[in-house]
Parts: sequence; C-alpha cells; structure tokens
Amino acid sequence: MSALLLLTSALQPSAEVLPGLALLGHSVKILPAEGSALLEAPDSDLLLVDGRQELAHARDLCRLIRTTGSDIPVLLVVTEGGLAVVAADWGMDDVVLHTCGPAELEARIKLAIGRLAAQREADDPESHVIRSGEVVVDDATYTAKLGGRHLDLTFKEFELLKFLAQHPGRVFSRQQLLQEVWGYDYFGGTRTVDVHVRRLRAKLGPENETLIGTVRNVGYRFVLPSKEKERADERNEERTDA
Repeated sequence: MSALLLLTSALQPSAEVLPGLALLGHSVKILPAEGSALLEAPDSDLLLVDGRQELAHARDLCRLIRTTGSDIPVLLVVTEGGLAVVAADWGMDDVVLHTCGPAELEARIKLAIGRLAAQREADDPESHVIRSGEVVVDDATYTAKLGGRHLDLTFKEFELLKFLAQHPGRVFSRQQLLQEVWGYDYFGGTRTVDVHVRRLRAKLGPENETLIGTVRNVGYRFVLPSKEKERADERNEERTDA
C-alpha cells in the first residue's frame, strides 16, 4: 500500500475525482490544489493532481512542484479533452484519464514509484557495493577488494565472488551456481564451478581461502567471520520479528 496525495479544488471525495482509486488499497490524503498546501503535506509516495476542470491551473501546479526540487512522481488526472493538449514540459511524470479502471491506475502508480526507486538506487554509489566481512565488491566498477587489497579476478571469478558474497552463509549447489553465474544457456558441466572456486581461493590467499566454504556433497557458500556472522544473524532476527 502506498501513501498518495490528491491535490484537487473539487469538494468531492477521491472516488468522485478518480473512481478507480476507490477500489485500490492505497492511503489517500486530499489537499487543496495549491502550492501552499504542500508546505505542511505529509510524506507521500506519489502526487495526483486533478486537472479535470482547471487544466491550466493544474499545469502550473505541476510545474511548481518540480521547481521545489521534489522528485516525488506526479500523475496528472485529465479528461479526454485535456489529454489532447498536455505536453511534456508540464512537469508531470504521467497522465491518467479520470475514467481509467483500477488495474490501469494501479499499474501507472506502481510504474511511477518503481522508476523513482530505481533512479534513487542508481544515484546512490553505495547501492552498487556489496560488503561481506573484509570483502568489498563494487558491481558498478567490477572491482573487488579484500581488506583493502585489490583482487585481480577474471569476469567469471568476479561474478562468482559477487554472487556468493551477496548471500553469506547460504549454501548453493554446483548446478545452482552454474545457473546463477554462468546462465541457463551454459552447457558445460559442473566441474567448471570447482575450477573457478579453486582459482578464486588462490587469489584470496591462504589466510582467506576459507571464505569460500565447501559443504560436502552439496556445494559452496560464503563464510562470514564470526563477528560478522553474529551481526548478520541479529539483522535476520530483527527482520523476522518485524
């Protein structure tokens, strides 16, 4: 469920402005269609601007929202007539007809929120970094370090280390690793996994080769140092309790 703000000057409930919204489970807060209303507006995931009757005012409001620096997705609600005149420079992220059904409306809401989340993740340099113990894998630059030491890895060695480090403690069979790292279209045998694990361990060094653990008759796992494992277990317990 998302938190939505509906900016409208109509003295009507949200179901009258956008009937499809009433059939969805989102939390909707209605505010006057004025820029000043946003000053004390609660946090929200998406803004809906009512442009059914006062389209020029709705256009100016969308543009005003963008000048504030807010990156919250803005959906402009219009009639069939309004749809013919909207333009990209109005500042909204998408346009929706006031008569659209709940399925279409839900899809547009999810897409708009999803695009923002993806953009924020792309803009966050730490979102590409995987840290497990002293191993640091940067998916953006395809570099890996161990305790500050750069690891000279081949592409598949990097992908294997990255995948295992993303799931510390979890055991993967050789077949699973083939599918996840080499892809479903790879027709080689599982022996290639053993070869790459051996090479990866050699590059980690004798004192760190145990980071890639072997589970007899099953496969491999990334082994966290004891303190890191305790922290990971605590985080997992917190997520379970929540």
